Amino acid sequence: MTQEGPHDFTSVNMFTAAAKRQPQVMLFGSGWASDTFDRTPFDRIKDRGMLPMLGWEPWDYRLGEAAIKKGLPTREVDRLRNEQTQYRLSHIARGDFDSYLRSWAEGIKSLGYPVAIRFAHEMNGYWYPWCELVNGNRPGDYVKAWRHVHDLFRAAGATNVTWVWSPNNIWDDSLPKLSTFYPGDAYVDWVGISGYYTTVFTSDYRPFDVIFDRIIKEIHAFSSKPLVITETGASDAYARKAEWITQTFRLLPRYKDIIGVIWFEVNKKREVDWRIVSSPAVAQAFAKGVADPRYQVTWSPDMLLRTKLED
Repeated sequence: MTQEGPHDFTSVNMFTAAAKRQPQVMLFGSGWASDTFDRTPFDRIKDRGMLPMLGWEPWDYRLGEAAIKKGLPTREVDRLRNEQTQYRLSHIARGDFDSYLRSWAEGIKSLGYPVAIRFAHEMNGYWYPWCELVNGNRPGDYVKAWRHVHDLFRAAGATNVTWVWSPNNIWDDSLPKLSTFYPGDAYVDWVGISGYYTTVFTSDYRPFDVIFDRIIKEIHAFSSKPLVITETGASDAYARKAEWITQTFRLLPRYKDIIGVIWFEVNKKREVDWRIVSSPAVAQAFAKGVADPRYQVTWSPDMLLRTKLED
């Protein structure tokens, strides 16, 4: 995942050169308020030999971006981001966006090759208007909205979609259990997880297993679907980024149900430079890890995606 997505492959080229390995999946975002269906970004990703994964976001992301540029307080930025009543989950479930959804379903169906959709991710937080903790949403609304979108695509014959349900890593013990947001195995193909080694809230070094084991254990209690780490990255604030990457590649083979990892190749200048190109040592560590034979798989449009662990 890069800042520019399929609109500019410069970052992808840099990542590929540093990793000495082309990624097999590219995640990119699209907001409902500003984007209509356009096959161009999907085709550009597919033509580069990568599976397109759409991060499909029911909101107007421009409101928060404009507030940040104006230098508004964090509280006001959060309010503009997550209090968007037009995009309440109940409005999605009752059909307010059906014409819009149908245009995307027909468009994705017409592509004729596989596409993954990561719809309304990190629903267990408070920073998006589709989270049940904000925007007038109520318990149960997320599952209803997800199933409505899924069923509309199915009715349109868009069977080339791999549905990715993707919570954020557990970050607050007071939050509802993840199972309350889960639409069910009949509505999900892959379970994604966002999780980072960050030093924003603590200076403690936390390896991959410490970050992810708890949420994976909780997910196993209600879903048997394959796992994808849909966002991850590492801080280098204490010069341990290369070490974290090396250790992560050493630990990953233990997780038989993790079928993919998507690196957040973005320099968030107000926060952290997550990129592997941030230093030669980091790039070298990543390249060495991904050179393992288990990662030598080449995606193609006619490849059958794995949606069951026993496959």
